[in-house]
Amino acid sequence: MTSSGTKPLLLYSAATPNGQQAFVILEELKAAYPGIDYDFEKINIPQRQQKEPWFLKINPNGRIPALVDRSRDNFSVFESAAISLYLAQKYDKEYKFWFNPATSPNEYSEMLQWIFFAHGGLGPMMGQCRHSEHFNHLEPAVPYAKNRYINETKRLYGVLEIRLADRDYLAGEGRGKYSLADIKVFPWASLHVHAGVETLDEWPGVKSWIARCIARPGAQAGLSAPGALYT
Repeated sequence: MTSSGTKPLLLYSAATPNGQQAFVILEELKAAYPGIDYDFEKINIPQRQQKEPWFLKINPNGRIPALVDRSRDNFSVFESAAISLYLAQKYDKEYKFWFNPATSPNEYSEMLQWIFFAHGGLGPMMGQCRHSEHFNHLEPAVPYAKNRYINETKRLYGVLEIRLADRDYLAGEGRGKYSLADIKVFPWASLHVHAGVETLDEWPGVKSWIARCIARPGAQAGLSAPGALYT
């Protein structure tokens, strides 16, 4: 597939929580640093465009998002967390959205811990929960599986509540700083209804944190980007 455009970065993505993360960090960086910009190509997931040979050369795992850095000889990056870390390391030289591992090693570690919490826990569990909630009608229902996914998702919201009960953001000293950790987690956490969790009233710290993240202009620009919108 030949992509049009000449901006330094090229994002292949679609309207999923992982896809939205890539849009949000790119829009945050665009607002913070002149010269950072990106082109976007939508991947049609139902038509399995992500499994076509040209895309597998960019991401052998056949998933979105994937990023191509044209300014670095078309270097490609896949996995949403890896994309965010790559963009921060290469383009966020003032550490506006992450922490300097040399001078702030504890805060950097906190950020990574919450990124991995979402990457290995909240995201996969909510994905399974959504699948069970919306597609279990195609075969005989398995209540145990559905309840297990929902209960584990609720447990993970409880973990977030412990962290956010007296903090503004997930990582950083004091009440924390908006960082890659928040960008990784909040697109998943905000979709609680789609995972069968009707309300976040049980977790007020999480509820206010999601609102705080979404209120940011960069987050709004990322979530409203053409390829990030759910249709």
